[in-house]
Amino acid sequence: MDLLSGTYIFAVLLACVVFQSGAQEKNYVVQEEMPENVLIGDLLKDLNLSLTPEKSLTSPMQFKLVYKTGDVPLIRIEEDTGEIFTTGARIDREKLCASILVEAHCFYEVEVAVLPDEIFRLVKIRFMIEDINDNAPLFPATVINISIPENSAINSRYVLPAAIDHDIGINGVQSYQLIKGQSTFGLDVIETPEGDKMPQLIVQKELDREEKDTYVMKIKVEDGGFPQRSSTAILQVSVADTNDNHPVFKEDEIEVSIPENSPVGTSVTQLHATDADIGENAKIHFYFSNLVSNIARRLFHLNATTGLITIKEPLDREESPNHKLLVLASDGGLMPARAIVLVNVTDINDNVPSIDIRHIINPVNGTVLLSENAPINTKIALITVTDKDADNNGRVTCFTDQEAPFKLRPVFSNQFLLETAAHLDYETTREYAIKLLAADAGKPPLNQSTMFLIKVKDENDNAPFFTQPFISLSVPENNSPGIQLTKIRATDADSGHNAEINYLLDTDAPSEFNLDHRTGILTVVKKLDREKQEKYSFTVLAKDNGTMPLVTNATVLVTVLDQNDNSPVFTHSEYNFYVPENLPRHGTVGLITVTDIDYGENSAVTLSILDVNNEFTIDPHTGVIRPNISFDREKQESYTFYVKAEDGGRVSHSSTAKVTINVVDVNDNRPVFVVPSSNYSYELVLPSIIPGTVVFTAIATDNDTGMNAELRYSIVGGNTKGLFIIDKRTGNITLKEKCVVADLGLHRLIVKAKDLGEPDSLFNVVIVNLFINESVTNTTLIHELVHKNVETPVTQNIETVDVSSSTSDYSKIMGAIISGTLIVILSIFITAVVRCLQSSHLKAAQKKKHNSEWVTPNPENRQVIMMKNKKKHASKNLLLNFVTIKNNKADGTDNDGKNITLDLTVELEEQTMGKYNWGTTPTTFKTESPDLAQHYKSASPQPAFQIQPETPLNSKHHIIQELPLDNTFVACDSISKCSSSISDPYSVFECSYPVTTFKTPVSVHTRLWKIEGEKSVKSQRRVTFHLPGGSQESNSDGGHGDHDIGSIPSTSYALPLGYPQEEYFDHASSNNRTEGDGNSDPESRHADKYRQ
Repeated sequence: MDLLSGTYIFAVLLACVVFQSGAQEKNYVVQEEMPENVLIGDLLKDLNLSLTPEKSLTSPMQFKLVYKTGDVPLIRIEEDTGEIFTTGARIDREKLCASILVEAHCFYEVEVAVLPDEIFRLVKIRFMIEDINDNAPLFPATVINISIPENSAINSRYVLPAAIDHDIGINGVQSYQLIKGQSTFGLDVIETPEGDKMPQLIVQKELDREEKDTYVMKIKVEDGGFPQRSSTAILQVSVADTNDNHPVFKEDEIEVSIPENSPVGTSVTQLHATDADIGENAKIHFYFSNLVSNIARRLFHLNATTGLITIKEPLDREESPNHKLLVLASDGGLMPARAIVLVNVTDINDNVPSIDIRHIINPVNGTVLLSENAPINTKIALITVTDKDADNNGRVTCFTDQEAPFKLRPVFSNQFLLETAAHLDYETTREYAIKLLAADAGKPPLNQSTMFLIKVKDENDNAPFFTQPFISLSVPENNSPGIQLTKIRATDADSGHNAEINYLLDTDAPSEFNLDHRTGILTVVKKLDREKQEKYSFTVLAKDNGTMPLVTNATVLVTVLDQNDNSPVFTHSEYNFYVPENLPRHGTVGLITVTDIDYGENSAVTLSILDVNNEFTIDPHTGVIRPNISFDREKQESYTFYVKAEDGGRVSHSSTAKVTINVVDVNDNRPVFVVPSSNYSYELVLPSIIPGTVVFTAIATDNDTGMNAELRYSIVGGNTKGLFIIDKRTGNITLKEKCVVADLGLHRLIVKAKDLGEPDSLFNVVIVNLFINESVTNTTLIHELVHKNVETPVTQNIETVDVSSSTSDYSKIMGAIISGTLIVILSIFITAVVRCLQSSHLKAAQKKKHNSEWVTPNPENRQVIMMKNKKKHASKNLLLNFVTIKNNKADGTDNDGKNITLDLTVELEEQTMGKYNWGTTPTTFKTESPDLAQHYKSASPQPAFQIQPETPLNSKHHIIQELPLDNTFVACDSISKCSSSISDPYSVFECSYPVTTFKTPVSVHTRLWKIEGEKSVKSQRRVTFHLPGGSQESNSDGGHGDHDIGSIPSTSYALPLGYPQEEYFDHASSNNRTEGDGNSDPESRHADKYRQ
């Protein structure tokens, strides 16, 4: 336990010493059989060796291969670069590592010293020799003879001699193959625990020696390398008589240890094997397998009869520490027994240590020459001490036996660096003989010694010395070449050639100076110019004539004195300043810069403006120019004058420069519109123009320049329908969508022109009036509309004035008449069909009245809305429905149940009002027709009733008119005109309401009374208008509303109406009436307003 602890402590201490010694290890992989000059590695890069700028070296970095004298190294190293190459020596892994029995790595080690001493380090390089497939597997013989008993069972196995391949791993034996087995035999390969592959012959058919006693085949073995290698042998099988029991070893594996100093004949081990057979078949024969190495066969003897293994030759643990013996026991059969004997040779301290000196500093005649100036820790040699013994017997220490300025420093295990431990002095000691001792730790210990000779070499170790290390001189410029400045002197403490001094100018010295190398006289050889260079600083050297000359330097500073030989120089021959026109008086225009390369008063420059110029001033010292005036670019764009610069020398020098001040535009002008010339002009736009056509071009100008005059156009107001767009660069206004009838009229566009001035842009706006119509027939009306347009806020819309030409209206009216006629015919047909389906008594009542009803829409809409189911029309349309239409008997008559009730509802929604134009004169109106209103008034006591637009929405009005049954009532909305088609061709009924009275649904009730006498029947039709939400009410005096005699299910009819509410306020008159009094003339009201 004490021995193990001591070994552990020694290993730890050695590792610490190695770590602090600058030693390193580097591993490389090299294939065997590599050709010469193949690059293996680069130590400079692989070790990350780099020089720090602050560390100076006495000599360049050098890589030195350290090896024993007489050895042939397998690699070489470039001393300058550290690159490692192969040499011409063959790298054979099988030879280098012949003693390795198992598959393990093979290493080759060398040491490299990195010099000089300032960066010294010792690098141990380990090359792992990588196996290549350079050996073919070989059988022990080219002909293999085996004997197999004839009674061998099918699938019996017989061991064949294994092939040997000196390569390892995949390059070793991998497979066996039987060639021409004749289907009688097969081949199998088994792998032993040690990893060896053993071929076995398999009997696949029954054998009969009498029929055939010999079989001849070939067996082939292959490795797994690339390229693959193989060999063959002839396998001759003889069929023999039966031997059915195999020998058996008592122990399959035996491990023994024997000292290496055991004498020849010493018994190693006794093998025991038995065989159950008798007679000749029970006789066992022991022999070594062909896999046993030649060294083991040479060192050990196996008794074939007894199985005793003895030492045949003296053992040497250092040559081979262990041996593996594969012993076979055979009874003459083909399946011998196997046993493995592992022999470990134990160490005896029988080897003295060896001292191997590998010089880092090359010796001369066996002696190392070392300069007296060698620094401490200078590496001299690598001392390697080895002992072939093992454990403590092989642990070696190395030391010197005398006091000397040298030391041994451990770097690796059993390796030491011999280096200087103190400064050397040639005058004190000129030669050293160092005795190196190496001793192992065996009992008793063995030691070895050797002598190492070192001679100290004298050096030039005293450098010259300047009496004045810093020399300061002055000389005026424009000097004469060749004048002497001073004499430089230095001394040297050495003697002889080492004391002789040469004076030199260093490489930094300018060509204007010269130094005599013997006398040290410094002269100026060129004319100096202070303006080019005022000071010269350079180094002079003093070098002795020693073998290794020493150099000392001194610094010389030469100052050139100034003379006034230069005129002031402007930075520019001409100055151009750009100032904004709004620069205030006495503001800064710019700065004039002038230089004078002279010094002191010779360079003091004063500035002034030539000629009399009261518009600008200049500061004589700073060169700042300021204006005494206010700028206006539109009046004057630039100003030009000259500035004079004069220095302060005794004989002054001057120069002039031209100054031009350019006034830069400021964005101080707004854009001005040229087209249109005013807000009251207008442009005619034909409705037939296709979209994308330019209808007008707005043109504006700006008195500024550059970006301040660059304009962008946009529409910022009006254009409520989005019919027009404008190009932001050209101002072209184009039509965006195709015009429809509702787009006819005057359109106002607010056009903005904005410049791109910085930092704030300016703009202006103009009103562009575009009149969409076929022609201009009423100029006065258009001018009035334009003036009204200008005075109207932008939020209002007056662009929908209908000024259609009479030709356009005539075409529309004719189309409406044709459409209306077709609708009337279709309505009569539908009504007849409906009445035919009614009950029989209802048909009888209606036959007496011959009353038919339908709805005639306004022709301008060019649509006919037939009576449809109320469910098909949602609240998207303005609907006017008759709520109740009844036929009643007169007072006092019996109620026979023959009556008709038709309930309808009026609904108004703003969304659909703009889709219909009800401002056109109804086509059913005839000027020569009698006034139906007078007829109504005469037939009913109900007075005329009028609803004004300002009537409150919460008012409720009942308007009752007694109508003859022979008339057909036509309902309409409160905005447009309604016309009736009646059985009496001279009767017309019309109604008109302001839009404000239809904010909520309106219900209209029409009631019919039928009064029957004995011979005559009196029938009346009563119309009631209900305005929900109100309290006012007007009723008929007749009192017929209280006699409702039966009813039938009501039927709803929808009539679409529409007019934009926002447009209606401009057209609807405040005095619209219900047309009940017959005083409204629809033609006069609409024609006056829209006639051009």
